[in-house]
Amino acid sequence: MADIINLLAGIAANDPLDGLRDHRAQAKENAQLSFEALLEPADPKGVSFRDRYAVAAFTAGLLGSARAEEFYRDLLRDEDESVSWAVAELLDEATAADSVRCGPYGDFESQALAGENVPGPWFTAAEATAERLGEKLMAGLEFAHLLVLHPRDSRPGHLALLLEAGWDEDGIVTLAQLVSFLNFQIRISTGLAALTEPASTIPSPDDASPSTPDGNDSPASARVEEALQSVGDRVKTYPNLKRPELFQQGGLGWVPWIAPVAEADLSDDQQDALIEAGRAKNPYFRLLARDPAALKARTLTDFDIFFNTTDGLGRAERELAATAASRLNGCLFCASVHADRATEESGRRDLVQRLLDEGIGTESRLGDQMWDAVIDASVALTLTPQTFGARHVDQLRAAGLSDGDIIDALSCAAFFNWANRLMLSLGEPEVLAAGK
Repeated sequence: MADIINLLAGIAANDPLDGLRDHRAQAKENAQLSFEALLEPADPKGVSFRDRYAVAAFTAGLLGSARAEEFYRDLLRDEDESVSWAVAELLDEATAADSVRCGPYGDFESQALAGENVPGPWFTAAEATAERLGEKLMAGLEFAHLLVLHPRDSRPGHLALLLEAGWDEDGIVTLAQLVSFLNFQIRISTGLAALTEPASTIPSPDDASPSTPDGNDSPASARVEEALQSVGDRVKTYPNLKRPELFQQGGLGWVPWIAPVAEADLSDDQQDALIEAGRAKNPYFRLLARDPAALKARTLTDFDIFFNTTDGLGRAERELAATAASRLNGCLFCASVHADRATEESGRRDLVQRLLDEGIGTESRLGDQMWDAVIDASVALTLTPQTFGARHVDQLRAAGLSDGDIIDALSCAAFFNWANRLMLSLGEPEVLAAGK
């Protein structure tokens, strides 16, 4: 099978860019295996091929990737042509009132961060279209819209809505992995394609932070509350959880909203998917183990992108890219872990903390040419739709990065558009007690 990232980026066989991707051969191979695990599994189990392709085509359209949307709609047409047309209609509905959208949108739960809330349009399908697709698929598409454009608006009630519509816990993990993976796949394809673009094709540098459209028609809270009541203890809400108020370096844990696999119940396949035996103690990885093939490929992609230091971008700058993406998406947990690692690798705690405190915006500069270039590139790739292009490539090259280094930076930022969406949609952070 053709490498899908290369296909979406327009990279031909034997292209020099493909050769540079081979410096992270395990990441390249396992990104492809992630596609196969999520879009072409040997056994689709509770999530049909039709529904997988419909969610993929819808997600690609929301991300503004015409090439990816057509690729996934083509797969969908082979399963159900009428659904392919229905997805196209839904995308018209979803984008009609949001032609200048620039996410990510969302509200922080912490009042201390409320000044950074970004309202944005929500997706509500026309009743006739919803009836054609059925309750389960429509719930999956609404969840996809949430993860693509409103990741930090994710709440336990959204998982309750999925359960009420017929998704089970395994299916929810697969759905979250699918949408989150596509946010990685399409973003890294965008970044790779930009390495060959002329500068004249680049969006304006004014598009450096999320837009703030008028209105914020969020889903009815009564519907969410009813769903939470109907599913009982299958979704946990943690009323007494100590939640973080601000972005910080380290000191956070994470709790799941739906049940992970119990450690004693992990199958051989699930144990193998963890890669490291110690991860069996971690509820996040035990939750993702509900789809072991997707978890294994994702973990191996992660390891090669971040920990292969035989060449390429420095570890501190890789962690900086992850931190910048997490800061913009609003994932306090991921930002805490990777800001802490950026400090550990660089020794520049004050600069890292400044990024956490000031957030992302055109006025936020750290005064280091390379770090500012990596942050700008990570932000441009994290915006929805992506604004990354040749201008950012030029900035990175001017800061001394080779094209191989640039691919590392983009891979780190793109990967955290995968990781953030899993963390935000399946659970939430907590402040750890001293000594934990």
